[in-house]
Amino acid sequence: MACRRMTEPAPQRLFIKTYGCQMNVHDSERMADLLAPLGYCLTEDAAEADLAVLNTCHIREKAAEKVYSELGRLRRLKEDRAAAGGRMLIAVAGCVAQAEGEEIQRRQSAVDLVLGPQAYHRLPELIARAHRAGGRIVSAAFEAEAKFDALPRARGVSGVTAFVTVQEGCDRFCTFCVVPYTRGAEFSRPADLIETEVRGLVDQGVREITLLGQNVNAWSGAGEEGLAGLIRRLARIPGLARIRYTTSHPADMTDDLIAAHGEVEALMPYLHLPVQAGSNAILRAMNRAHTAETYLATLERLRAVRPDIALSGDFIVGFPGETEADFEATLSLVREVGYASAYSFKYSRRPGTPAAALPRQVPEEVKSERLQRLQALLSAQQNAFNLAQVGRVLPVLVEKVGRRGGQMIGRSPYLQAVHFQAEPDQAGQILAVEILEAHANSLAGRRAPPA
Repeated sequence: MACRRMTEPAPQRLFIKTYGCQMNVHDSERMADLLAPLGYCLTEDAAEADLAVLNTCHIREKAAEKVYSELGRLRRLKEDRAAAGGRMLIAVAGCVAQAEGEEIQRRQSAVDLVLGPQAYHRLPELIARAHRAGGRIVSAAFEAEAKFDALPRARGVSGVTAFVTVQEGCDRFCTFCVVPYTRGAEFSRPADLIETEVRGLVDQGVREITLLGQNVNAWSGAGEEGLAGLIRRLARIPGLARIRYTTSHPADMTDDLIAAHGEVEALMPYLHLPVQAGSNAILRAMNRAHTAETYLATLERLRAVRPDIALSGDFIVGFPGETEADFEATLSLVREVGYASAYSFKYSRRPGTPAAALPRQVPEEVKSERLQRLQALLSAQQNAFNLAQVGRVLPVLVEKVGRRGGQMIGRSPYLQAVHFQAEPDQAGQILAVEILEAHANSLAGRRAPPA
């Protein structure tokens, strides 16, 4: 909900800066939904905010330091507001808040609210308490079920795509990962509530949904046969054209879920399936519960039911103990798979995780050199995949107006951005587009003539 001119009472302005994953993007949207009935409307200018929220991520290196840097900027804005006789509240939400709540209070006195990812549903209550008490408030309890029970059923959306959280937390305990400690144990939302939310989104014009979870294919709901059963149920909703899901664990790709990729027309042929490494020794040290061989076998089964499926992945370079041979095994796996896109990072120690205490930490310069080699290979594969679309006619879901006159932007089944000429009122339609050009991160095309 964007701010606009209003008569009495004046709106409260809400600034949200989101770090990290799609789950955080979704959480930020839900915070805005929660605060809208209180008169808060979104602004992109932190200087005019009555409430500034940093929704943080603790996965990547130096994530917390980026938050503290932004808090320094917000502190100065808060002081300026106070000097002018006004007031700004500053809140830190998300995984850094969960992991470093006490440290945040110690290092930055300007922060009024610290709340973990399972506590943001309490924002209205915590804001009221902060106004009354004039002091700092921390809420970081793991209450996933309570959170979903407290969230408003109705959601405001402005586009034709939407994220829907179906699962939170993780029980896998990969040795490099903080998610089990910041998001808690796995919790699956009931299928009835998910369907109700999706139907409400479709009624507002949403054509594509992405089901979200830290380990989304571990979703389980009463009366459903795992995530595959949920996908089949949602695919029956009139008006819902496309379904995606992320992020998956290879060990939880069940036979039924694999079969759904060949049977459910609405399920898009694009899957984000992180492998992290190609060396079995490193995978064991990561506690990944799969091997390179079982990962490749899963992809073979997926391609047998959906030959055109495109793969995305995650990679960590320089995990403790990684040798040059281990890294070469990762490059070998990448060459065998052929990724349409991928995310790759240098390993960074996360305090409190088992991997942080492992011996044989890889020198930074070695990690940097390996990452450069891996990213060059992944980039070449992504470019090749995009080039392979030239000359094809793809069904493109029209999403929004582009930067150039008459230009619209949509998404291919493989999640590529596609630029082409169309009318603004065609947003939400799925149009046949002939692909003429391929770029590093997008495609360009034209409306295909009628068959």
